[in-house]
Amino acid sequence: MSDSRVRVGWGFDAHRFGGPGPIRLAGVVVDTTRGVEATSDGDLVAHAVADALLGSLALGDLGEHFPSSDPAMVGIDSMEILARVGRMVEDRAHLVHNVDVTVISQSVRIEPHRDAMRERLASALRIDRSVVSVKATTTDSMGSIGADEGLAVAAVVTIYR
Repeated sequence: MSDSRVRVGWGFDAHRFGGPGPIRLAGVVVDTTRGVEATSDGDLVAHAVADALLGSLALGDLGEHFPSSDPAMVGIDSMEILARVGRMVEDRAHLVHNVDVTVISQSVRIEPHRDAMRERLASALRIDRSVVSVKATTTDSMGSIGADEGLAVAAVVTIYR
């Protein structure tokens, strides 16, 4: 029998560079010179965290709740999607305990934006910034991310009842 008081979810998102800029991660502009190919505003951090939250309660995935085929999703602010998913967690009598995000990119630099990203995530999820971690890594020039064709984000969340 599993203990449903504490649950963990994992999320991932990846996009090719392209489309109109800027690149936003956690609602923060991190690159003004390019964009990512996406239906929404392409905020990979918001998408990965939202998917992790949905997974933590076995509620399906982001595409099930916010399908790219829905015209309302075109250009939508992904931080609004994240806030809505956060409310879904709360509506099921759970609270977000912590969020851990890793941005994987060869060229997008996170350090100058880390504090703002943590603040925006905390605000959207109505949690304290001290439980939000944002990190970055490269692939040491391996694969499509290493060739700077795009970027990816992985997120882990813990929620509790």
